[in-house]
Amino acid sequence: MPLICGRNINFSYADKLVLDNLSFAIEEGQVVAIIGPNGSGKTTLLKIINGLLLPNSGRILIENKDTSQWLRRELAKAIAVVPQENLSIFPFYAEEIVLMGRFPHLGNYSFEHKKDYRIAHAAMEKTDTLAFAARRFDQLSAGERQRVLIARALAQEPKILLLDESTVFLDLKHQAQFLAMLRQLNQEQKLTVVFVTHDINLASSHADRIILLYSGKNYAIGSPAEVITAANIKEVYDVNVLVDQNPHSGLPRMTLFT
Repeated sequence: MPLICGRNINFSYADKLVLDNLSFAIEEGQVVAIIGPNGSGKTTLLKIINGLLLPNSGRILIENKDTSQWLRRELAKAIAVVPQENLSIFPFYAEEIVLMGRFPHLGNYSFEHKKDYRIAHAAMEKTDTLAFAARRFDQLSAGERQRVLIARALAQEPKILLLDESTVFLDLKHQAQFLAMLRQLNQEQKLTVVFVTHDINLASSHADRIILLYSGKNYAIGSPAEVITAANIKEVYDVNVLVDQNPHSGLPRMTLFT
């Protein structure tokens, strides 16, 4: 039974159709990349998986249960989200932002316990953010803020991690550390990871499966070798590319040419 299953999903913003009869399945423990041009429905699909949006028709199932039937707190225990960027309008400290990830696990009107601080600090250590736990979130650099948001998601202890262009503000060192950490969590804890990216080579090198969206439709889904082809990229992105094999991994590698 798939952990996440989309069945004939249609979704529109007003009169604009964004997702068109989209179906897919994601197994527990998979790392799945969602790629496609701007406006193809990538972020909208993440919001539907997370239950923030409900399809106009069709169904999205988490553990074989429709997201409309989940209590919001229970869904937040299962799914954590890292957005593209988030600037808080309130002067929260970085540690407070990460502790917000513990909210689904707290009882009504209860405060964090030692266990919650321990989990939050462990998440900050993994993301190299513990050193600025006492700094204001809005005074951090874009990359530092993004790492704090990743720590907040890890503090939720989710089964599913959704990432929307979450490496875009990270420098090469922290991007490499983050991707290695994701793979470790995926292997050790069977964490299911779904990430949106415009970096096709990143998707190819770090995803088990890739969903290629085009005008709200599932243009292709499969392994990197099945999806990352010169013909698919030409059709969806309208650019000419060379696709060969990465000499280190053997996975598809894309190079633009004119």
